[in-house]
Amino acid sequence: MSRFGYNLKQSFVQMGRNKGMYFTTILAITAMMLILGLFFTAFVNVNLFAKSIEKDYNVIQIYVKEGATAEEVQALGESLEKMEGIEKVEYVSKADALVTLKDRWGENGYLLDNLPKNPLPDSFTVNVKDKDAANKVAEEVPQMAGVDDIVYYRDTIEKLAQLSKFVETGSIVAMAFLIIVSIIIVANTIKLTVFNREKEIGIMKYLGATNSFVRAPFILGGVIVGIISALCATGLTYLIYSRVVGIVGEDATRILSVEVVPAEKLTMVLLVMFMVLGVLIGSIGSMISIRRFLDK
Repeated sequence: MSRFGYNLKQSFVQMGRNKGMYFTTILAITAMMLILGLFFTAFVNVNLFAKSIEKDYNVIQIYVKEGATAEEVQALGESLEKMEGIEKVEYVSKADALVTLKDRWGENGYLLDNLPKNPLPDSFTVNVKDKDAANKVAEEVPQMAGVDDIVYYRDTIEKLAQLSKFVETGSIVAMAFLIIVSIIIVANTIKLTVFNREKEIGIMKYLGATNSFVRAPFILGGVIVGIISALCATGLTYLIYSRVVGIVGEDATRILSVEVVPAEKLTMVLLVMFMVLGVLIGSIGSMISIRRFLDK
């Protein structure tokens, strides 16, 4: 513990002597982690939205024409049940659809109470076995009597999958780039600190100090920089993300029927991720900068 305490004290002494450089380094790494955090939050929510919509991949909504008679609606339902590849057919009246919409809108559902009439159509919710069956239904059903329109999420899901993949790839590329840049920044900062203590390090080596003894305060200083940056980046990401969730969260849930990831839950993941990155960036950057001086 005494050795660790000495190394920790020396780390803070170094940071105190070079406050400007360390402060600039913390700002730079914090900014890079913040960008990474925003990429991560975007990826998580897009991926969640894609998976939520994907559940409806084998669900087709078939809307009945306005004014269709009960006999026509019944005949349409029977025709749907006879189609190959259909697992389940459920009739949804316009009254039931309105109730569902009110529930989806939550506390804002009262806004629908003063409508002059129910604007929603009667419909059938059709569950199909697979993609081929869904494509067949999407092609044949519009030709049936009494059908006004159908909603099939295939195109939307495929586009969301592409978007999710793009965001994922972008996040990985951004993460790799930002980590490399952060390591370079830490390495340069520690290198300047080492330059200022080159004579002192030479004396310590002459008196028999081991490489690990000389290296420890610098590595610990880099780790401290990484941890401080991680805490700052996590806090800023939480403030930005929670603000965005507060503005669009309820609208997204009401309109898209998809809940965004809570800020508190996402922040804990980011904190762990940033702390690990901060420690790695700080330690690797420090080891790179101090190595050339210890090899002399």
